[in-house]
Amino acid sequence: MRRHTDPDVLLLQGAADPTRLAILRQLSDVGEVCACDLGHPDISQPTLSHHLRVLREAGWITGDRRGTWIWYSLRPEAVVRWRRLSGGIGIPGAPSPEPDRRRLAVVQPTG
Repeated sequence: MRRHTDPDVLLLQGAADPTRLAILRQLSDVGEVCACDLGHPDISQPTLSHHLRVLREAGWITGDRRGTWIWYSLRPEAVVRWRRLSGGIGIPGAPSPEPDRRRLAVVQPTG
């Protein structure tokens, strides 16, 4: 399979997983999180590391090593690109809907 290099495609692919989306929501809510506090009890450490690597490679997050721990945060430029991408799609001539300020529930994978 051909690997995409378009940064917008990578950004969208990075967020297109329930676990990674949950991580992005957590970082969006609290700002900066230690790797030890990320994830869910049902997610193994290797699986969490995989998802964090995908998010880093997609440009969503950055990590700051402090001693033996890595603290993760959203990259502001990724959030700007996300908003540009999501706001740039619409029906020609249709009025822009009012943004829904309610938060969507975080869905954890079951398997």
